Order: sequence, then structure tokens, then C-alpha cells
Amino acid sequence: MPLCSANCGSNAILKRPKTGDALCKECFFEAFENEVHFTITKARLFEPGKTVAIAASGGKDSTVLAYVLKLLNEKFKYNLKLVLLSIDEGITGYRDDSLDTVKKNRDDYEMPLKIMSYKDLYGWTMDEIVAEIGRKNNCTFCGVFRRQALDRGANLLKVDYLATGHNADDIAETVLMNILRGDLARLNRCTSIITDSGDGIPRVKPLKYTYEKEIVMYAYFRKLIYFSTECVFAPNAYRGHARVLLKDLEKIDPSVIMNIIQSGESLKVNETANMPTLTKCSRCNYVSSQTVCKACVLLEGLNKGLPRLGIGKSSKVKRILEENEKKNCDSTSCCRTNNCKKDIEGVEKCTDKLSSVNLIK
Repeated sequence: MPLCSANCGSNAILKRPKTGDALCKECFFEAFENEVHFTITKARLFEPGKTVAIAASGGKDSTVLAYVLKLLNEKFKYNLKLVLLSIDEGITGYRDDSLDTVKKNRDDYEMPLKIMSYKDLYGWTMDEIVAEIGRKNNCTFCGVFRRQALDRGANLLKVDYLATGHNADDIAETVLMNILRGDLARLNRCTSIITDSGDGIPRVKPLKYTYEKEIVMYAYFRKLIYFSTECVFAPNAYRGHARVLLKDLEKIDPSVIMNIIQSGESLKVNETANMPTLTKCSRCNYVSSQTVCKACVLLEGLNKGLPRLGIGKSSKVKRILEENEKKNCDSTSCCRTNNCKKDIEGVEKCTDKLSSVNLIK
């Protein structure tokens, strides 16, 4: 066995994918944790005395994030209050099992846990949505609802920050996806380590520069408990194609992950490009670039028996929404200022049922 590259005198037991250094277990722990600490302090992710909600799925990324944040918080005196926030999408045989892992993390790390469910928020589980929409485009529903559910949970907990477990691989994949889709708006912000969700609670990514392989190695050698089964609906996700491409490139040159991120950070969108402006959804008041947010469009489609309503060109969606609004107004006399008061069934569940989800101590 080669000696540890850190010159500690111990035998190396692993080779870091990120740097190629041969390290012993303890030196790897120190290097990994110090890099996350450097990322946090350099980007000034947190202010002392604030509350941070950690988006916890039970997977390797969120489990390592929770463990490392707790460790660094105590070691470097961040003076943060840490809580776990989980989303129950309602996927039988996947999320119900992973939530058991989150509850174990809650007990091990002594953090309060909040669980928000799609069923309570939207009136639908992902199992029910997939039964309507099929296995194609189901990740669109899950992604939109999950982002909004996390923001609503963070608001309900009145936290100051929402920390997610997005790692370097995730961000590089997102850059590739947005380039392939020609999505300038998302390409312009996907590499940001701090993003504004529009509700005043910033999202932060402490693992932005951490390789996925090193997260797996850290969890393994730290003997952390995490859930490793892939979502049963994930194989059809568009992200999977970007992931395969990235892994193939990584085999040739491991630094390609960081190169893609740095390229994304350096890209500048042409000033003449048509960029969306953020506003508030006219129905649920959630931040949106459209008059009606994506979540409400998807919900209307589900509740009206048109599950593919939110899939496709925005112009087509807008036309269908306007037609539906006209039909609603024609069928009822309860209108004021030309806006029908008749609520779309299910939309109010986004806000009215938040109080029904209990904080697990």
C-alpha cells in the first residue's frame, strides 16, 4: 500500500477522484470536510444565529450534507439551528422506505424533522399522477411539485435558508441539459451557489464543488446510513441521458465535471435575448415567470382530466387555460371585475392544508 499523500505516515486506502491524491481514511475525512467548510465560508452561505432547513431525502447527498453541516456547525461555531425538511411524493416502495432512513437520521443527528406530502398539498400522489400521465414526462410533475413543496415547507418552518444536497455532478448535468434544451433562463442561474426562490428564503448548495464519487466514499467510510435505491420512475427522466454523457466524459478526464461548472459560471447571456421576468402566480401566489405557475397548470390538467395540459409549448397551454376560464365564467354568474371566483379544484390545497402536516419531534 502506498503512503498517504498528506505525509501523515499512514497507509493510503483510497484515491480521490477529484484530485488523484492517495489518502488514508482520516486525511480524506479532513480534506473532504475542510473543502465543504471553505465553500461555505468563501460564498458566505450562512449568517450566525440563523435557522437552516436541510432538504432531506434519505439519499447519500442529503445524508452527508446533514452530517457534515452538523459537524462543521459544532467544530467552527457557525451557531446555526439545523432542521430536516422532507417531501413525501407518494411513491410506493421508494419514498416510504427512504423516509424511514430520514427518521433514523433525525434521531442520530438530533434534528427536528418536517415532512410535507404531495397528497396534502396537491391532492395527488405521484403513484396517482403516473396512473394518469404514464411513465413519460412524469418527472416534470414531480420536479415542479417538489421545488414548490420545499419552498412552502421552508416558509412554514420560518427558516432563513434552505440547503440542498446538489453536488458537482448534479450541477454539471444541469448545465448540459440546459444547453441541449436551449433554456437560457435556467442556464443563466443553474450554477449559482445561492439562488433566490422569490419568497425571501435563499437556497444554498454547500456541496456544489463536491464530486458524487467522493460523497459515496465519505458516506461509506463514515458508515452513514442512507437510502440508495433509485426512484422507480427515474429511468425515463431526461436527466438520465445527460448523466450517461457526463459519466462517459468523466472516464476520459475526471476534471470535466469541474470544467463544465466553471464554463457555466463564465457564460453570459446576450443582452438582446428574451428572458422571462419573475412575478406571482395569479392563483396560488407562488413565484412564477407566467401568469399561472407551472404547478397550478399541471394541477388543473390533472383535476380536469387533461393530464398532459402542462406538457408542451407555453402558448398552447395559455390558450387552453383561457378557454377553460371562459367556460367557467360562462357557466356561473358569480363573477367580479371580469375574473371568475370559481376556484379550480385542488389549487387551494397548495396553501390550505399546510397546517395539517405535523412537525415530528
